[in-house]
Amino acid sequence: MESNTYNYDEQQPFAAAEFAENPEPRCPCVLLLDTSGSMEGNSIEELNQGLQAFRDEIFNDSLAMKRVEIAIVTFGPVAVLQDFATADMFRPRQMQAAGDTPLGAAVTRGLELLRNRKQILRNNGIKLFRPWIFLITDGEPTDNWSHLPNIIRSGEESKSFSFFALGVRDADFKVLKQISVREPLKLSGVRFKEFFLWLSASLKNVSRSNPGDSVSIPDYKPYGWSEV
Repeated sequence: MESNTYNYDEQQPFAAAEFAENPEPRCPCVLLLDTSGSMEGNSIEELNQGLQAFRDEIFNDSLAMKRVEIAIVTFGPVAVLQDFATADMFRPRQMQAAGDTPLGAAVTRGLELLRNRKQILRNNGIKLFRPWIFLITDGEPTDNWSHLPNIIRSGEESKSFSFFALGVRDADFKVLKQISVREPLKLSGVRFKEFFLWLSASLKNVSRSNPGDSVSIPDYKPYGWSEV
């Protein structure tokens, strides 16, 4: 079986060239996307279309294209679909629905990716906006997630990241409320494109600010998140 383990030490020689070419501050954004079997059909198609719309919107903003970095972790099973890449290098791959819902392992993998990326940025003198992590799921976790509430709360309190949880259809909101400091929100129906357009607009606002600033994000009624 092919391993999904990524060797970050191997990335270091390439980092110097990358940051010499683009020394802009970075806003890492991790998308944790449920691709379990229950997403089969229209849901996974809408999710793929939403990701493409997200990429297109970010790509049309020259500053966001240099500053926003996107990583994607899918779960069902857990896999790194996209390692961190600025918008100009971001190429969404088609996702397929299969498997169960290992939410705990997916969040853990996403946090690991983020921790390593932040270290690489700091080692190369690149300033950081507070990273964003978005979890989107449509079901009940099928693995252990009990370690996550303390990790997420600690990360939020230390301003290491901002964590957002969204539930679709039969998502277990009792679990999401325990994991996330912010109120998890229900994505009514399958409205992934609408959500990703909101996310791209929000990240554009962040990219135009300075690292450490509080940033107003678009007022999108279904979500109620107005500042990060």
